Amino acid sequence: MKFGGTSMAGTERIRRVANIVRKQASGGNEVAVVVSAMAGETDRLVNFCREANALYDPAEYDVVVASGEQVTSGLLALTLQSLGCKARSWLGWQIPVKTIEAHAKARIESIDAPEMVAAMEAGEIAVVPGFQGISEDGRVTTLGRGGSDTSAVAVAAAVKADRCDIYTDVDGVYTTDPRIVAKARKLKAVTYEEMLELASVGAKVLQTRSVGLAMKEGVRIQVLSSFVGDDAVSADELPGTLIVSDEEMDELVEKGLMERQLVTGIAHDKNEAKVILTRVPDKPGAVANIFEPLAEASINVDMIIQNVGRDKGETDVTFTVPQADLARAQALLEDRRGEIGFNRIITDSKIAKISVVGVGMKSHAGVASTMFRALSDRGINIQAISTSEIKVSVMIDEDETELAVRVLHTAYGLDATD
Repeated sequence: MKFGGTSMAGTERIRRVANIVRKQASGGNEVAVVVSAMAGETDRLVNFCREANALYDPAEYDVVVASGEQVTSGLLALTLQSLGCKARSWLGWQIPVKTIEAHAKARIESIDAPEMVAAMEAGEIAVVPGFQGISEDGRVTTLGRGGSDTSAVAVAAAVKADRCDIYTDVDGVYTTDPRIVAKARKLKAVTYEEMLELASVGAKVLQTRSVGLAMKEGVRIQVLSSFVGDDAVSADELPGTLIVSDEEMDELVEKGLMERQLVTGIAHDKNEAKVILTRVPDKPGAVANIFEPLAEASINVDMIIQNVGRDKGETDVTFTVPQADLARAQALLEDRRGEIGFNRIITDSKIAKISVVGVGMKSHAGVASTMFRALSDRGINIQAISTSEIKVSVMIDEDETELAVRVLHTAYGLDATD
């Protein structure tokens, strides 16, 4: 079971979480709980680091920010004890959760959990702080923002859990953001592949890395809400959204528990920025000269369009980068102006990416044309397009985001009928 920051924000909410955990344990389940820091706490700790030293040492930064989860894991163990449960906290270095790569963005390599598993088998609830681990040289590490989801999936894989329940402030995965489309429907199940695409194109429900890990390790995830009353249905009766393999999804469809949808969901992301380089030489190696420095600086490029050079052997190249990286990307390209040979850089951060995702696209034609026609009928201009096997994304003006999401939700027949 994993609980996010909003679920752990204060002793009252921690008591509610403890009751949900107790209910699972009393049903005869062996339970491990992964917790995030209280909402806002990590930001507060990051600010302390910046105030102490603007050029902070990442290893000491990890020591400070990992303390948020240490506090909530201890408090939840104490609260469970007050309810008559056997419980204890297991910090990242005690399990241990072994990580590799850099501080502040470490990756889990392995979890040695036999002691914790033995304690769980003896009826003790294990409370594990998310987001943290231990490096090869014995230092505390953290996994990057949203890392508690990844911790939860990794712990579930290590203890061979039947299911990993991720409790959030939403009660499942919806066809789109219910705050934009009132008729958005909650999905009973989504495949790993669909969830990966939805997470990578703006759906905020799960961290992308956690879904990738679940897919690799075969961990069944369920997304559900921690903001439920004491009389709510037990999580074993599946009130949330299951994230499962293609095979399990096929079984659910065969049993009549799920309908096969052509499109599963529509995501939007306003955190992209567009970069246009004009009059780039139309010759081999020109595009490599643009994207190599961006790759070296770990700046992700998403959509790319190269116009065909009609005359003078020149072309325009358009692409998108995360908004947070726009200034850095611009500076890097200006530095290489002579080498690349472009005329000028034009940037626009008032854009949005709208994506339509669904495994059904693999076997059905016409998904993209439906999207283009629906947007065209409402006068929404498409500035760029990118596709994968189960996704079509378009770049549009940011002001038209909500309208585009509503129009597409209706065009694909996703609106709830009740």
